[in-house]
Amino acid sequence: MEGAYQWSAIEKAGAASPGPVMPTSAAPASKRARAGRPPTMAAPRERILAEAAKLFARSGYDGSSVSDLAAAIGVSKAAIYHYFTTKQDIYDAIILAVLNGLTQSVGQDVARAEGAADRLRAFMVGHARYFEQHHAEFVTMLIGYSGMALPEREDAARLRDGYEKRLREVIAQGVADGAFRALDVPATGRAVLSMLNWMVRWYKPGQGDSAETIAAGYFDLLVGGLRA
Repeated sequence: MEGAYQWSAIEKAGAASPGPVMPTSAAPASKRARAGRPPTMAAPRERILAEAAKLFARSGYDGSSVSDLAAAIGVSKAAIYHYFTTKQDIYDAIILAVLNGLTQSVGQDVARAEGAADRLRAFMVGHARYFEQHHAEFVTMLIGYSGMALPEREDAARLRDGYEKRLREVIAQGVADGAFRALDVPATGRAVLSMLNWMVRWYKPGQGDSAETIAAGYFDLLVGGLRA
């Protein structure tokens, strides 16, 4: 189940971290480009990250280049380097954006729910909704994983750990309230995330049921075994 393993591998990313696209000697040129006049592009950083995620999801990190990205957007490589010094920077920004957005979106869904079962359902459905809305970014994070640079790796691990902790709190509160039977909370949390993250392997947006519907089905299947 590589997708689930990639999620947990964020903290170990440094060992496999790819080198920068540009040689060290090219860094001053990149800095000069960033200091110059910005290229004409609507929401440039967001556009670059969105197109890069599609590229990484399709071809993988190592199979993608800044030249490919520039061609996909229709700009020069210099335009990309105005906002991001290396391909690694782009990759790291995608992962951090996914984890930040996921944490905020799902946190809001859980906060609006009442009762342990409803909160767990809100977590699972909210996770699936965000996944579907940011499919390429999730594929990049869970399948196209290629390692992050410090300190971004530490930031990603912190966000991931906080997200997992929130899920465990939802489950543990359900046990404490008597809504769920006594169970191994960490193991149950890992099972929930494995179910959800495995969708990245086979789910195609726009084909068949929505990711939310699938997650709701997972919840119904799971909660039958959790109820006290």
